[in-house]
Parts: sequence; structure tokens; C-alpha cells
Amino acid sequence: THDAEKDDTETDATDRDDPNDKRASHRDHRPTHQNASVLRTNAMKYLPNHIPPRSLSKLFFCFPDPHFKKKNHPRRIVSTRLLTEYAHWLKPGEGKLYCITDVRDLHEWHVERCEEHPLFEEVTEEEMEGDECVWAMRTETEEGKKV
Repeated sequence: THDAEKDDTETDATDRDDPNDKRASHRDHRPTHQNASVLRTNAMKYLPNHIPPRSLSKLFFCFPDPHFKKKNHPRRIVSTRLLTEYAHWLKPGEGKLYCITDVRDLHEWHVERCEEHPLFEEVTEEEMEGDECVWAMRTETEEGKKV
């Protein structure tokens, strides 16, 4: 039964315990950050419609598909063409591209492509050691804990 007088934000204990209650599920996963969002889509196809140029401080690629077969290397998330697009979204002079992988060949691929690209430069070891994002990627992700 539904009480018309009852505010939709209120729940009974039984509502919270019901695994099929979508409202309770969403309520338990309220965002804690106001400046983050998740968009499940083909990023390279639709990202330009959602992110203005030169607006991102950081862009993260965590354990991307390595596409081991040589014929699939063009599908890798870091390539010369895609780095140009990423540079378009990153703030000039301050934007950072973060990549972490547990595949040595893929790491080397990322480093080579970034070194070759005129719009990217490598940060120093000291900068990486002091960067909380690098620390979090290495220690706070399930995959990072294994690396």
C-alpha cells in the first residue's frame, strides 16, 4: 500500500532491506563529490559533445584493454591521433594524462606515444612521487594493488 501523505524520501526499514527496491539502492549510493560524473558510452564518439575544450585538469586511463594483437594496436586508448584529442580537452600548461597498466608492453607503448607527441611532456619522478592521483592509482585500485 502507498500512503499519499507520505513523503517519497521517507522509507520504512522494510524498504531499505528490500534488494529489489530501486529507490533504496540509489539512496545508498548518493554521490559524495559535486564535481565528478560517469558517462557510460562510446567516449571517443560522444565525449566531444560533453566536454568543452581546455576544461579538464586530469584525464585517467586505468588498466585499459591492451589489445595484444598487432592488428588491434590502432584500437589502443593511447595513440598519436587520440593524444591530439586529449590535448584538446586538457587545460594548457596544467592538464595531466594519467595511465596505469599491468602490461609492460602497453606501458612502453603509452610512454613512446606521449614522448613522440608535441603537446605532451613527461613529468619528473619527483612530481609523480608527490602526486596524490599517482598514489591513489597505485594503491587504491584493485588492479593497482596487484602491480
